[in-house]
Amino acid sequence: MLFALEAGQVSPEAVLRDFWREFPGDAEGRPYSETLVRSVAKERPELDERISRASDHWKLPRMTRVDRNVLRLATWELLHELETPRAVIIDEAVELAKKFGTEDSGAFVNGVIGRVADDCGRPPEPAGGS
Repeated sequence: MLFALEAGQVSPEAVLRDFWREFPGDAEGRPYSETLVRSVAKERPELDERISRASDHWKLPRMTRVDRNVLRLATWELLHELETPRAVIIDEAVELAKKFGTEDSGAFVNGVIGRVADDCGRPPEPAGGS
């Protein structure tokens, strides 16, 4: 949905409506998905600024659309989903990048989102949980 939002330059509500009409999907995950889409769209300038600071040699327009949006999603979660461990957010972002991005997307997203997490004050959790 974030990919479509960026590609189509339309409102989050239009993207959500069109997406759910085409892909009814899992009703259980729908509220969280909608929160993510609306929130990332609303906070995109701040998210993009954090991502830009963390990606030394890559400007946002130079990143693939998939990588940009995976980074936006993970950055939002790092800032707002404080109960979700940093490692879980990073692992999910890397898996999404590997699945939908290029051959290099997983490593790229891993490096950038790790720096974003540090910048957000989300240090790695101690080994062994807790």
